[in-house]
Amino acid sequence: MSTTDTFTTVVVPGPHLMAALLGPRDQHLRQIEAAFPTTQMSVRGNEVSLRGTDAEEVGRLFEELVGLLERGHELDERTLARVIGMVHEDEKPSEVLTHQVLKGAKGRQVRPKTAGQKRYVDAIRNNIITFGIGPAGTGKSWLAVAMAVQALQAKQVQRIILTRPAVEAGERLGFLPGDLMAKIDPYLRPLYDALYDMVDPEGAARLVERGTVEVAPLAFMRGRTLNNSFIILDEAQNTTPEQMKMFLTRIGFGSKVVVTGDATQVDVPDGRSGVKGLERILTGIDDLAFVHLTAADVVRHQIVADIVAAYERGDEQSAQRGKQQRTPSRRSSADG
Repeated sequence: MSTTDTFTTVVVPGPHLMAALLGPRDQHLRQIEAAFPTTQMSVRGNEVSLRGTDAEEVGRLFEELVGLLERGHELDERTLARVIGMVHEDEKPSEVLTHQVLKGAKGRQVRPKTAGQKRYVDAIRNNIITFGIGPAGTGKSWLAVAMAVQALQAKQVQRIILTRPAVEAGERLGFLPGDLMAKIDPYLRPLYDALYDMVDPEGAARLVERGTVEVAPLAFMRGRTLNNSFIILDEAQNTTPEQMKMFLTRIGFGSKVVVTGDATQVDVPDGRSGVKGLERILTGIDDLAFVHLTAADVVRHQIVADIVAAYERGDEQSAQRGKQQRTPSRRSSADG
């Protein structure tokens, strides 16, 4: 970052774009000023003049925002905050937010909303196996299902297999009503919900009836070889190491796999999660990638991102305290 003042001007092509750029009662401009307090911003006609230590970076921000508005994107407080964050990281929001994965049900455009989500989508496209690790609300499962539907529509695979471990998180399967499939349905429901976002309910039902889309618990994968399939293992933190090995060795020719998990929500009774230590074991294997999503990639209500960030800070503080407790003082070491 520069330590001296610089000056730059951004020309906005059209009053309608300027109005959308500044926001109602200049709310967007105020938000940008708060994010870059060392840069003065003034608007005259269709020009935004910038002077300060971050003037060049703010200029790039305004250019990116104009590009998004020209492509039909609408700005709100949360979208603007994400765009500011991307520019801070020297990324191009116009490339991230305009990347279409799929045109979902009711014409809804499925796109990554953060730079982390864009890396995740790119990793899925470019690898055979992709691990998406991150907290709730980062779109791990939703984007994986979107990529699966896109691959099916492009005839890159013949079927989609959606699976989850049926782990009892505070409620025992035996107490749930119905037969086995009825008992495990609550565990699989989030995958159905994601599927219905991509394909209308009638179309999704036909895909399931024909076996083109299979939604089943992880236990049903044992002994199978899964060829020409797009396979998603959701909530992988609730697998055991043995289950994870079993699943990864089911992969056949022409298949693509996405494994999603949140290491902070392990419900396996003894805590032996199949995700822990997995990256160390699998590092160096070709066509396999790990993508880590963070609180910055949460696209649910802002309070969810705030909660995730608070937990991340708490985990870091706990780890630091544990490290300090394990490190003996210099005096006690000498005495020993």
